[in-house]
Order: sequence, then structure tokens, then C-alpha cells
Amino acid sequence: MIATLKILWNSLKMAVQELRVNKLRTFLSLLGITIGIFCIISVFTLTSSLERNVRNSLSELGDDVIYVQKWPWGGGGEYPWWKYMNRPEPEYKELKLIQEKVQGASFVSFDFDVSGRRLELGDDYMDGVTMMAVTHDFDQIQQLAIIDGRYFANSESNSGTPVGILGATIWEGLFGSAEAALGKTVKLMGRDVKVVGVMKKKGESMIGGPNYDNAIIIPYKFGRTLVDERRNGSPYMLVKAKPNVSLDQLKDEIRSVMRAAHRLRPTEEDDFAMNEITSANENLNSIFSAINLGGGLIAIFALLVGGFGIANIMFVTVKERTNIIGLKKAIGAKRQVILMEFLLEAVMLCLIGGIIGLLLVVMLATIISATSSFQLYMTAGNIIFGLSLSAGVGMISGFIPAYSASKLDPVVAIRSN
Repeated sequence: MIATLKILWNSLKMAVQELRVNKLRTFLSLLGITIGIFCIISVFTLTSSLERNVRNSLSELGDDVIYVQKWPWGGGGEYPWWKYMNRPEPEYKELKLIQEKVQGASFVSFDFDVSGRRLELGDDYMDGVTMMAVTHDFDQIQQLAIIDGRYFANSESNSGTPVGILGATIWEGLFGSAEAALGKTVKLMGRDVKVVGVMKKKGESMIGGPNYDNAIIIPYKFGRTLVDERRNGSPYMLVKAKPNVSLDQLKDEIRSVMRAAHRLRPTEEDDFAMNEITSANENLNSIFSAINLGGGLIAIFALLVGGFGIANIMFVTVKERTNIIGLKKAIGAKRQVILMEFLLEAVMLCLIGGIIGLLLVVMLATIISATSSFQLYMTAGNIIFGLSLSAGVGMISGFIPAYSASKLDPVVAIRSN
């Protein structure tokens, strides 16, 4: 056993020496496997990061929240808009009904959004701003990253005080810094609004949803003095479930209250929609499985090219060392030792190439994450998978050359040139 380990150790040192001596050949061999590992791990890193970003965006919108609206969210196939066009918009008075009668609700908010507004600061202004008018519990349902200042006081929400919270694009464009914006007054649709809070830059959502960066959030009762929400705002209600209350249970309670409020007969369909994030979340598993499969099949071809390159180099190496193989076998080296010698060299080549490929992926992920709002996540699973794949390719690519070396006749091998 000790003698075998010594032979393998000497074989490994010889392999390292061969890599150093034949630098160009080694570089070309590593290049193929490096490109292969870089491609396949890049694909898996991109798809897993895309999935994580999408799921994070979904969770921020509330995976325990029901959106009560006029329009249902579009699914697959044709969207029957004519069926929903004449539905009534949600009304503010329904907020109190749900708060009082839906036992499974922890928080309820009545809101509306209006885009394309102008926000003014002296002679400066910003066009295309979204005005979000919300009731007091909105911040308990949606994640508002307020980095300076505060949310509305209860008295401000109830009285419709003209106060607002600015998104990052707005305070950067008008004030330059969050600190400079706090406490200042801006004009929204001709009305003075005091800035009481500023939000962290969030970036564009992967799935749409509200763009908080380009929004000013104001109390609902103030917003309704600026805009008729039933004509221009498309109002909606957000209903957050209590802990341990399922969305199905919450929807049943909401449906009962809303149908009674709308005086619908038992045979009539609902004239309101109850949308939920989980319905979109459930479709993601099959979508991303298909993306991973397609991306993996494409990237595997790049890895095959690298594997063929390693196999070709190992055949050349066996040919160059035929005399040495004959001498080793003549002094007692067993076939499995010769086999292991060349397998080790092939695996080592692939591991070096794989490590370089992984480092390139890490560098790419770091650069993209630092320069854009899209975050790339290099997981430990991807690293382990990349190294395991490199070793596996080395074993497969090097087996036939190694096996042919182990089968050489010592006499014939020694006499070869």
C-alpha cells in the first residue's frame, strides 16, 4: 500500500512537471475546460439569481396579501377584458367593512396610484412622477425602506395632512441628498407638500409592481382632494392575513363581505377580483426548471469541447511517455497504478481549469452586482457543483487514454520511440 502511494505521489509530481514544461499545451488544455465550466456555471448562476430576484420581488409585494381590485391579473391565454369592464371600482367605505368583519385580516389598506404627475421645487421640477395615495396601514403591508425621516402619523392620515415620502429618484433629482430633502416643501398638482420621509433606492422590480423610486407617497385623504380616484386612480385594497391564517381562508372571508356589500345573489358571479402573489409564485417552479434545463443543455456543449480537448492531450501524453510506462511496468508497477497516474493528471488539469472558470464567474458576478440593480448570487452549491463537474469531466476524458496506457506491454513500450 505504501509503495503504491509513493508511486502515485511520484506520478503526481511528474504530471505537475509535465504541465510546467509544456506550458502552451497546458494553456490550450485549460482554456477549453475553463470556458466550459465558465459557461455552465454562468448559466446556473444567472438562472438561480434571476429566480431569487423574482421571488424576492414577489415576497416584497406580499405573499400573505390579497389585492382586492376591479381587474384580475392576467394569466395564460386570452384575457376577457370585456367581462370585467363594467365592474365597479372598490370604494373607500368597503375598507371599514373588511376591517370590522374579516377576522383573518391583520391589516387593511385602501390605496390608489396616479402616474404622470409633476413635482416642483422652486424653478426645478420632475415630470412623470407617480402619486401613491395610501391609508395608514399601508406600511404594515408593504415594505417601505425609509432611510431618513418617518412614515405618516395616525393623525396625519386621518386628517389628510399634506405630507409626503419621496422615492430615491425624486430626492436625488431635486435635492441631491436624502438629508437635504427632509423637512422641505414641494408642490404636487399646485399644492404644498412637506417631505417627512425619504426612501432607499430600490431599482426596477423584476416583475413590475410599484416603482417606489419614482413615487411620492401621500395620505389617502389628502390624495383624494387632488384626484378623483374612481375616475383616474383605479383604487384597490390590500388585505394582509394574520399569522397562521391561510390565503384561502382569508379569501373566503373577503368574498363573503364583498358579496354582501355589493348585494350579489347566490347565482351571480363575483364583481370584484381577489389577486394574490402566490398564484404567480407557484408558476415559477415549472418556468425556472425549464430555463435551467435549456440553459444546462446549451452550456454542456461547451463543456464537451473542453472534455474532448483534455482527452486529446492525454492521448498525446501517453504517446510521449510510452518508454517510461514500459520501464515502470518492467520494475513492477501494476496496471491500476498506471491507470491512476494518468487519471490523476487528467483530473488535475480539469480542476485547475474549473477553478479558473469559477473565479471568472465570481469576478463577473461581483462586477454586475456592483454596477446594476440586478444581484448575481454565487452560491456554495454552484461552486461545489463546478468543482465536482470538473473532476468528473477529468475522470471521463482521461479514462480511455489512461486505460490504454495501463494495457501497454512493457517490452513493446520500452522499445518504442
